[in-house]
Amino acid sequence: MAKETKKVQFGMREFKAVGRTFEINGRPVFLRGTVNNCEFPLTGYPSMDVAAWVRIFKISKAHGLNHMRFHSFCPPEAAFIAADQVGFYLQPEGPSWANHGTSIGDGKPIDQFIYDETNRMTKNYGNYASFCMMAYGNEPRGRQVEYLTKFNNYWKAKDSRRLYTGASVGGSWPVIPNNEYMVRAGARGLDWGRKPESISTYAKQIEQFTVPFVAHEMGQYCAFPNFDEIKKYTGVYRAKNFEMFQEDLKDHDMADQGHDFLMASGKLQALCYKNEIEKALRTPNYNGYQLLSLNDYPGQGTALVGVLDAFWDEKGYITAKEFKRFSNSTVPLLKVSKFVFTNNETLEAAVEVAHFGKAPIENAKLLWTLKDESGTNVAKGNFSPKTLNITNCIAIGEIKFPLSGITKATKLKLEVTIDGTEFANDWDFWVYPEKLPQVKSNVYYCTSLDDKAKAVLTGGGNVFLNAAGKVVKGKEVVQTFLPVFWNTSWFKMRPPHTLGILCDPKHGAFNNFPTDYHSDMQWWEIVNKSQVMNLEDFPSGFKPIIQPIDTWFLNRRLALIFEAKVGKGKLVVSSANLSPDVKDAPAAQQLYFSLQQYMMSDQFNPKYEVAFNTVKDIFESPSKIQFDTFTKDSPDELKPKPKSN
Repeated sequence: MAKETKKVQFGMREFKAVGRTFEINGRPVFLRGTVNNCEFPLTGYPSMDVAAWVRIFKISKAHGLNHMRFHSFCPPEAAFIAADQVGFYLQPEGPSWANHGTSIGDGKPIDQFIYDETNRMTKNYGNYASFCMMAYGNEPRGRQVEYLTKFNNYWKAKDSRRLYTGASVGGSWPVIPNNEYMVRAGARGLDWGRKPESISTYAKQIEQFTVPFVAHEMGQYCAFPNFDEIKKYTGVYRAKNFEMFQEDLKDHDMADQGHDFLMASGKLQALCYKNEIEKALRTPNYNGYQLLSLNDYPGQGTALVGVLDAFWDEKGYITAKEFKRFSNSTVPLLKVSKFVFTNNETLEAAVEVAHFGKAPIENAKLLWTLKDESGTNVAKGNFSPKTLNITNCIAIGEIKFPLSGITKATKLKLEVTIDGTEFANDWDFWVYPEKLPQVKSNVYYCTSLDDKAKAVLTGGGNVFLNAAGKVVKGKEVVQTFLPVFWNTSWFKMRPPHTLGILCDPKHGAFNNFPTDYHSDMQWWEIVNKSQVMNLEDFPSGFKPIIQPIDTWFLNRRLALIFEAKVGKGKLVVSSANLSPDVKDAPAAQQLYFSLQQYMMSDQFNPKYEVAFNTVKDIFESPSKIQFDTFTKDSPDELKPKPKSN
């Protein structure tokens, strides 16, 4: 009788929840994850090739990640083989988002289908060490608590090789009481309606849970489309969405700005991901995050939420090495109350470490340096050696640096490194003079284009218009410091509508205001909740000094500050609140000073002429085309479909 043989790949490991912590073989682990939304733009289906999955996991690992959730689907066996090889924690899900015209626990066929399918998943792939976690699927409707509680009990009793959570859900879904770990929203996001800081945590939002907590779909910050990506679509799909966005941008006279919009919005996106990840890492009893996502999602209206494109390629504004500095097994962290200071203050910061490496780091020596933009050391120091155990919230020490020696507007970079390792992280700060010189100005300051402003311009004089709160043409565009969430199409023009700002740092307006070409922390007090102006009637080619980047679905030509020749005179208009009397806003005060200096200099020579009435119309007439579908209702795709006869 012939012998039958069968080769089985398997791994030996213990992945379990101990109190509020995950452990792998008895060692605490923090899940740094991304959500895989089954984006395969060349084929339309997941790759069956191990090498393709090895590439995806290696790219993820290069960005400091160790975990992947599969949104409402189970990947093919090639993914499990690759994850075992690379070393990655996987959360496959029963293939269902039971919210699109169906529900669970209501006696529909899907109730049994989920059991049948998850049984097939564990039978075929259950021996792979990477298969650590499982959920029914995503955000359901129906009698979910009853159904998912039974689902968890069934799997706990049947197969203890992994941990189970009923569903991956947003913050408004009911808690399934017997989850072995939580994948939930609620403890995510940045509260940048208030001044940015790096002290707050998500501790209060997760204190109710007694099992490990993983943030559901963290991030979702958008960048502008990368039109160079269009040529990559050589398979079953064409990037018709990108083609339409590109054509619309051209129709709005900004065809030459697509790449600049991508880069500037991308820098803001990366800043947001950095700050949200760091907030998670400094939260006690937090156990992981699932980004949405490391790469873009082409569906649901086009969600450009990744620092990578849909092909897992870099877009040019942040490298894997840069991302890994704040998303790694070991990350130095800084607790500071603000990022903008005046020179009569002291920069005070507390240094912490989140360390989830393979073993404690004995006698770790942490160093810090504070440098200006030329790379010159302004200050440096070190801390007493300390053993870093496997946990977060490891207090290292304090940095205190008086800023009185800085006499002009200066950008500083504070870097913290763990000596002898790759682990390092950095933060930018801005220091402004507390008192600026009083300069006699020949510029007429006003808050409306009144008769005097018109007379000054007619006579060849200079006018600065602080138009904060007065905008009509562009009033419908909501700007905050944060960029668009997921996208404005899927969420029906849910605000905010913009993707940060674009400016030219070499422009004379910034001679006394250090800036890069994109939003950064010093812009928060200037940009956040400021009105924008719609320049729909301005001359062809006109570009403002500071240009908010609109949602790519509408591509309106927007301005926060612009300059123009009007009559025989010269005009600067700001819809941000810049004035001689601005208080408790040192960056706004400095920008106003810089603009005044510029307007009194020989450099002040606006390129474009604009009619007085064209400018005035911004404060009188609404935009010609307005699109406002915002509702707090759910997106159409999530609503139950009507029953057919």
